[in-house]
Amino acid sequence: MQTTDTVLMIEPVAFGFNSETAENNYFQVNSENSSTQEKALEEFNNFADKLRAKGINVITIKDTLEPHSPDSIFPNNWVSFHEDGSVALYPMFAPNRRVERRSDILDAVKNEGFSISEIDDRSGSENENKFLEGTGSMIFDHDYKIAYGSVSLRLDEELFRDFCAKYDYTPVVFHSFQNVGNERFPIYHTNVMMCVAEQFVVICLDCIDDEMEREKVQEVIKTTNKEVIEISEDQMQQFAGNMLQVQNTEGTQFLVMSETAYKSLEPEQIEKIESYCEIIYSDLNTIETNGGGSARCMLAEVFLPKN
Repeated sequence: MQTTDTVLMIEPVAFGFNSETAENNYFQVNSENSSTQEKALEEFNNFADKLRAKGINVITIKDTLEPHSPDSIFPNNWVSFHEDGSVALYPMFAPNRRVERRSDILDAVKNEGFSISEIDDRSGSENENKFLEGTGSMIFDHDYKIAYGSVSLRLDEELFRDFCAKYDYTPVVFHSFQNVGNERFPIYHTNVMMCVAEQFVVICLDCIDDEMEREKVQEVIKTTNKEVIEISEDQMQQFAGNMLQVQNTEGTQFLVMSETAYKSLEPEQIEKIESYCEIIYSDLNTIETNGGGSARCMLAEVFLPKN
């Protein structure tokens, strides 16, 4: 299945700007003040409410004050839940994000009626300074068993290929970049420049500077017969690539994004998306600005079998 009707979200208790991740996340802007946590919580709750209102099953688990983890609102980087009952735990670049891996969260998911048969803990690669940050760094086409990965400090190519070998995905490796001042720097996570849905792909091809790599990615997408909805680098900077397709309990599909992303889209892009599924968008400005991540980053898909 490409889409799930269940997502995990982590409710923030001490959200804020994370200087450790800002080293290579150029989307982050420090606007933290005394009301940042309050505003982030309001955005979080409104977002979760919008998803639930459409019939999507949202499991929310509250973060803990200690140990302090300012980015815990983005769980898709440290965990993924698979149809075969396995749960993968990932090696994280920032030391203060490694504490987000909590066994009680996995227990809470099980208590919602899901079955976990294996914990595939890959976090040991942190000892070698090698990282693979979950579905932030890897974009899955589950229908065609393809995984797209843009190489960065948060996606080690060897770890990516190892993951694909275990889970029987074909890896598509490339490099993507963004303008930072007058320089080009690697994009920290693939999921800010690319989203794979059941019938279409939203992607910023302009970020793939190498022409051969760009053509290779396009050729692979073509084999899946999915429509390419291209976004500009400016739209990518406004989180237009950070989208996720989900479905409700009746099987109706939706594309989830932030209000910032939605407002950056051209009418014809919206029309193309809405020809396939309804759009859900929500104001995530505080979270996006300080956290450097958006709607997709806040959602960990749960594909686990039910008990």
